[in-house]
Amino acid sequence: MVILYDQSENMTRKARPMRAETYGAADFKTNCLAILDRLARRDLDQVTITKRGRTVAVLTPPPSSAEAVEMLHGFMRGSVAVPEGVDLLSPILDEPLSASDGKLHQ
Repeated sequence: MVILYDQSENMTRKARPMRAETYGAADFKTNCLAILDRLARRDLDQVTITKRGRTVAVLTPPPSSAEAVEMLHGFMRGSVAVPEGVDLLSPILDEPLSASDGKLHQ
């Protein structure tokens, strides 16, 4: 078990060691479906495929929906600035919009 310190949330998290395997292209071709099943079950975190000793592909399972949302949370933090003197809560127009009268199109 590896313990990581997350500065963004000021807390520690426990992380398990990465489960990775490397296969030559011929071995991968022979065992492809079994390897993909192991990735789908999350028995493996990463599979590296080599050809003549060089990495040609790295396979990982897709993120779960919870992981995908977690990756998006806060990704734009600090990228938006409101100019001084702009009130985001004040009305833009003096008159109500047509939508407030129930009209969606002019």
